[in-house]
Amino acid sequence: MSITAGIDIGSTYTKAIVLDGENNILARDLRPTGFKLAEVSRAAYEACLAAGGIDEKDVDYVVATGIGRHQAQFKDLHVTDLTASARGASFLFPGTRTILDVGGQTMKATRLNDASQVHSFRLNDKCAAGTGAFLEKTARYMGFDTTEIGPLMSTSKSPVPISGVCAVFAESEVINHLSQGTAPSDIMQGAIESLVGRSVQLMRRAKGAPEYTLVGGILRFESMARCVREHLDSEVNVPDSETVQFVAALGSAILGGVRLRKIRDEAVSGAK
Repeated sequence: MSITAGIDIGSTYTKAIVLDGENNILARDLRPTGFKLAEVSRAAYEACLAAGGIDEKDVDYVVATGIGRHQAQFKDLHVTDLTASARGASFLFPGTRTILDVGGQTMKATRLNDASQVHSFRLNDKCAAGTGAFLEKTARYMGFDTTEIGPLMSTSKSPVPISGVCAVFAESEVINHLSQGTAPSDIMQGAIESLVGRSVQLMRRAKGAPEYTLVGGILRFESMARCVREHLDSEVNVPDSETVQFVAALGSAILGGVRLRKIRDEAVSGAK
């Protein structure tokens, strides 16, 4: 039985996942990326192996992705996060044609072709106000932890608009709303609705079409997916809360299996 690993070294979090030959998840690990990319990628990988009771020598292939993919010295191959997310999303939802990936520092919309390969994509170009980092910063400014964002938004009664396209200007709006006595829950919901508006524009620029699959840490908050559904007037796929941040890592590990089989097939053909 083959074992493959995927390492997604993102700007905010690093994810590691290990699969068996049937693409069943054996273990996973998630931790803040920080600034020592080589070290955190190694630490996440080793923690993942330890969690699964797997000896490193038994891992047949490792694929790295994400902004720090070049820093994973132990990798066999690296791929872009667009390619990795496309493979992971298509594995979870085979009908996927458009992927929205909302990360801590970036937002990406990807259109796939009939073979589930990247056909076109668009990246956010509107500062941090178009990423998950803005939501986290808004929560912290109001005295809430990141884990409290979801419960906070669920109590919103009358969301207020956050229209700034730059994080600095958007933060000024947040301060202004607080000074006027606006409820923090309504500010948070307004912030996520602003983020959704930008994400829908990005998908349209990428010529997105159903099926839509949403991935990334911000999708842990059900409010985000609900708002996207309303804006698109279409159903969307969202991986379960344990998997939604691991889609690129999952896709990397799956691609590792594909590459491994190709290598073995070539070896057999060459031996004949």
